[in-house]
Amino acid sequence: MMKVVKFGGSSLASAEQFKKVSAIIKADEARRYVVPSAPGKRFPDDTKVTDMLYACYDRAAKGKDFDEQFEAIKTRYNEIIKGLELDYSLEREFDTIRACFIGKAGRDYAASRGEYLNGLVLANYLGYDFIDPADVIFFDDSGRFDSEKTGKILATRLEQSERAVIPGFYGSMPNDTIKTFSRGGSDITGSIVAAASGADLYENWTDVSGFLIADPRIVKNPRTIKVITYKELRELAYMGATVLHEDAIFPVRKAGIPINIKNTNAPDDHGTMIVESTSQQSRYTITGIAGKKGFTSINIEKDMMNSELGFGRRVLEVFEKNGISFEHMPSGIDTMTVIVHQEEFGKAEQEILAGLHRNCKPDSIVIETGLALIAIVGRGMRSTRGTAGKIFQALADARVNVNMIDQGSSELNIIVGVSDEDFETAMECIYNTFVPKSV
Repeated sequence: MMKVVKFGGSSLASAEQFKKVSAIIKADEARRYVVPSAPGKRFPDDTKVTDMLYACYDRAAKGKDFDEQFEAIKTRYNEIIKGLELDYSLEREFDTIRACFIGKAGRDYAASRGEYLNGLVLANYLGYDFIDPADVIFFDDSGRFDSEKTGKILATRLEQSERAVIPGFYGSMPNDTIKTFSRGGSDITGSIVAAASGADLYENWTDVSGFLIADPRIVKNPRTIKVITYKELRELAYMGATVLHEDAIFPVRKAGIPINIKNTNAPDDHGTMIVESTSQQSRYTITGIAGKKGFTSINIEKDMMNSELGFGRRVLEVFEKNGISFEHMPSGIDTMTVIVHQEEFGKAEQEILAGLHRNCKPDSIVIETGLALIAIVGRGMRSTRGTAGKIFQALADARVNVNMIDQGSSELNIIVGVSDEDFETAMECIYNTFVPKSV
């Protein structure tokens, strides 16, 4: 058994958290490769080191004095080193980073130093090898991740290390400059390392005991999902569930490696297993619920629309020309509704309306704003009769009006649209319908 373990920022925010991480790693000989994030918040009003680095670099790039901000960053790391009682210094690294800030090395370089420095400290503390992602994780000239080159070089390098720390979040461009993944990208690095090393399991350690059925900010004490498939996770992540970076599943999915979401502060908790497929039935009909506010629906009506060749293409062409992607597109015989992000649509509203009239000559266009979308996801929905009926009955009982319904052909999810003001009520009543309080 061989595992790759990734620890989030909250798991490595202080010396005390480092000690927890070390105990977790050393409790299992299979945990050979470790991917750390930059130090996160130690308390609610604290600042993440990545944000400190961005702010510090921005001052440096503008030619402003950044001594105070830089000293605060140094203090964060030195406090960790002192708390771990390490005979180790980052002063040479700090000098290099300061010079690169003055030389305007770029915001990606600046942000990546959080993981880089944390990786050096963790490797020293564990007695593991340190592997700089800039040497083994690559992007092409256009900034896209180069999976083929990375896979070959990283696999070869890992074979040379029995145990190693590989910082998350970044790699390098062909010109050797630093390039980061999008925010939260350490999850992606962990997945890449797991695939390259041929790991049996990728453990992603964070500050929650797995993936929750619903957002705990909306639903009080939601239950944990024990097993979820990659497809289910994609649906929920797309609609706002954020325990794991949604792009992190692709490298391990191809390699057939499961992901286990675990809690650094409660390591004995089962957590959530994310798998390609499973014979295990969900405890409930649904696996999870997720949603987002802030959508707009553009309802286009035209008689005999269904017999007009290319009508749908002409509609979407208008949105494409204005740089707007659509979320959903439910349709009827003489109607088509395009759901888009409200903020994006607002910037090009009149251009889109004019384009639709030119391209499609509709009988009418009706715009509705303040729409929230809720995804009810679950592999158990395929084999359970009356799921949709239960959803709509629950919403009706809660006096929530449904503005839109969309169901994928896989029968894995149902999307409902409600007004923004009904969003929280809708989430709660759907959850309570499928997850009984007595269970």
